[in-house]
Amino acid sequence: MKLKTLLSACVLAAVSVSAHADVKPVRWKLHSAYASTQTVTGTGSKQFSERVKALTDGKVELRLFEPGALLPALDYYDAVSEGSIEMAWGSPAFYASKNTAYMLFASVPFGPAAGEYLAWMKHGGGAKLWADLLAKDNLVSIPCGLVAPEAAGWFRNEIKGPEDLVGLKIRFLGLGGRVMQKLGASPQLLAPGDIYTALEMGTLDATEFSMPVQDEQLGFYEIAKHYYFPGWHQQATFLDVLIHKPYYDKLSDQQRAVLHAACDAQITTSIADGEGLNFPAIHRLTQEKGAQLHQLSDEMLDAFRSAWNEVRDEEVAKNPDFARVWESYETFRKEYAVWKDHAYLK
Repeated sequence: MKLKTLLSACVLAAVSVSAHADVKPVRWKLHSAYASTQTVTGTGSKQFSERVKALTDGKVELRLFEPGALLPALDYYDAVSEGSIEMAWGSPAFYASKNTAYMLFASVPFGPAAGEYLAWMKHGGGAKLWADLLAKDNLVSIPCGLVAPEAAGWFRNEIKGPEDLVGLKIRFLGLGGRVMQKLGASPQLLAPGDIYTALEMGTLDATEFSMPVQDEQLGFYEIAKHYYFPGWHQQATFLDVLIHKPYYDKLSDQQRAVLHAACDAQITTSIADGEGLNFPAIHRLTQEKGAQLHQLSDEMLDAFRSAWNEVRDEEVAKNPDFARVWESYETFRKEYAVWKDHAYLK
């Protein structure tokens, strides 16, 4: 039913825009934090831009630029805020250095699966809180993808206990990186295209990046064979398009509706891709490419959870924005539990 609703929204938006032929054409630059060949996170940017063009009969055209073509992969927040580029494709995790509260709109350690996370965004006040924070910097964000659960990471050596993390140089994203730091690791945030080289040169001992179908593309298995699950730090991750608000406000109602409908359709696509492409990737990685699959022990998961609770409490205490978003998120999860616990099979 949800898929039918999304498709209906896309069709209605297309008909509406076609009926307003006098609307001025839009030609925007779209920076991507991900290479367009990267499954889901990168291919999603191309699918989104193509869908917008199709729905508007070419009257809204988003010219996609690869990482580094206009801007460094992850450094796009200020450029969009200032209006030097109209739009960027990435994740709130990449601009959380501006405000740690943004990380709660990207992924949360020990957080919800995609459906619950999306429900908080659309029905629990998440989208409104996000919009209010971004408006201060002349920005608008549209959620435009939901990445499936990630792996816990690729390691050169087995991780048998929390002590094995001490001194470990690891690429890690956002709040999960703060957790790793609490446990003695040295986390770094690198753009996707820089991770393999850092592993190869020994700048990194280990890395997390994404789900199996994406990790396979980047070849981490060639250097770090030990592949750990579950991805406690990112059970679901939002992608978004970040837009300069004055440009967004100048669009017609129909053009804005198309952007939102195209992103809703992209969320559906990304969820289906995440569920349909990862199990074949695991088979290839383990049966053909030498990856060794591991499950994190209860001891490790308890250590991560305890460290996460400390990180969360610190952020709530020092950042009022984080505290306000966390209260909304946590309240929704508690109220949602009655539905989750009764409706879904354990």
